[in-house]
Amino acid sequence: MNDDQLLRYSRHILVDEIGIEAQQRFLDAHALIIGAGGLGAPAAMYLAASGVGKITLVDADTVDLTNLQRQIVHATRSVGQTKVESAKETLNALNPEIDVIAINARADREWLDANLPGITVVLDCSDNFATRHAINAACVAHRVPLVSGAALRFDGQISTFDFRSADSPCYACLFPPDQEFEEVACSTMGVFAPTVGIIGAMQAAEALRVIGGFGETLAGRLMMLDSLRMEWNTMKIARQPDCPVCGAR
Repeated sequence: MNDDQLLRYSRHILVDEIGIEAQQRFLDAHALIIGAGGLGAPAAMYLAASGVGKITLVDADTVDLTNLQRQIVHATRSVGQTKVESAKETLNALNPEIDVIAINARADREWLDANLPGITVVLDCSDNFATRHAINAACVAHRVPLVSGAALRFDGQISTFDFRSADSPCYACLFPPDQEFEEVACSTMGVFAPTVGIIGAMQAAEALRVIGGFGETLAGRLMMLDSLRMEWNTMKIARQPDCPVCGAR
């Protein structure tokens, strides 16, 4: 770490649980963020500001005026631009020392299998069950820790699935892939802007704890937020032996 980095990250380094050791792990890490929208925006900005050395952003959408109410990584001038390039510009301005890779594509299972090797942690900031299940299955197969978040209206949820541990549950233990869900989107149901900010920031915090090896992550727990009443609830998640994704692991 050079003198400029010691100064830039000094407020992390002063924290006993982080120090130079964990900050160096941030600098050496490669985070994959899938989704550069409401959740991915704050998550990416906090990881960039914290000095995560390489961040890959994957999203196939372009910035729309309706995104700007909550997707704080984008600006009015970004309307019509791909979300990943818009986000890359913001992250590079925030911290020019890190390497930001913008992938304007959808993260299907084939792409994930080809690109997960070498990734330190994955942040699922997507907005549909099919993508979430594809991400989960790939992370299980490659034993890459996964931080999963979701938000709609005033409701948010977050959990961490750490597949480096043999007894870790997976997303499919909680939401079976063969179970029918009503797919809803903020484009039809709406979303309270700070809710995605809270969950996205927590995803960044979880990812940093995974990378740095300090504190206690949400592995084995699901936290649920009701931001209308500002109430949190936590439930424990157990690995399901008959889970079609991780049961045979």
